[in-house]
Amino acid sequence: MVKPRQNKYGSLNEEVLGAPLGANATLVQFSTVFCTPCRATKSLLQNIVADMPGVAHIDIDAEERLELVRKLDIRSTPTTLFLDSQGLEVGRAVGAPSRAQVLTALQALH
Repeated sequence: MVKPRQNKYGSLNEEVLGAPLGANATLVQFSTVFCTPCRATKSLLQNIVADMPGVAHIDIDAEERLELVRKLDIRSTPTTLFLDSQGLEVGRAVGAPSRAQVLTALQALH
C-alpha cells in the first residue's frame, strides 16, 4: 500500500539521487542485489514509466547508499518513494507495490 508521507528532509535532487528527476514525478526505488521482490518491482516501475513522459524511475542500491537510506528512514527493500516534480516525497510503498497502487499514486501527483 502506498502511504502518504511528507519527507521531513525536504526535496531530493539529482545531486543527492545521482540521476535527473522527472518533469512531473519520480519513482525512487531502494533495492538490494539479492532481493527477488526488488527485481520484480524494478521491472514493474520501468514498464510503467516507459509509457509516461515526464515520469522518471531511479533505482538505488541500498547497500551502496547507506547514509541516504538512514537519512530517508528506509527500513526494508524494496521501498519506493514517490516524488513530485520538485523532488518532495509525497508517498512511499514498502514492499513490492501493485501496478494499480503505483498508477493511483502517480495520478494523485497530477
